[in-house]
Amino acid sequence: MVGSRFVIPAGEFTERFSRSSGPGGQGVNTTDSRVELLFDVESSPSIPADLRDRVLDRLRPRLVDGVLMIAASEHRSQLMNREAARARLTALLREAVAPPPPKRRPTKPSRGSKERRLASKKRRSDVKKGRGGRLND
Repeated sequence: MVGSRFVIPAGEFTERFSRSSGPGGQGVNTTDSRVELLFDVESSPSIPADLRDRVLDRLRPRLVDGVLMIAASEHRSQLMNREAARARLTALLREAVAPPPPKRRPTKPSRGSKERRLASKKRRSDVKKGRGGRLND
């Protein structure tokens, strides 16, 4: 499930398994614990049309021919890596379909803040003027 707007059935993504590097001893050499989760964002019927454009736009750098790939190999077991990859996919899609933040209303600095800024500049200027190595005769 990706939010309240849509659900992605398991049949829409493909999982590939390969050997993972990292901890695991001799099991690393024999177990295909690394998971690559592939999800075709462009042609998925689960994503509503109005959200698809937003998802494609926000995930554009991560897509290859409209397909999103997520790899997980941080755990020693294949099952844990599958869960991690699915959780990452869900989080990524939730972030991509989130509405954009409200626009910032531009404001001007207050009169008091302008006066404080100028006063501090004047104080700093006076400090630097006082450092001059002038000799008084």
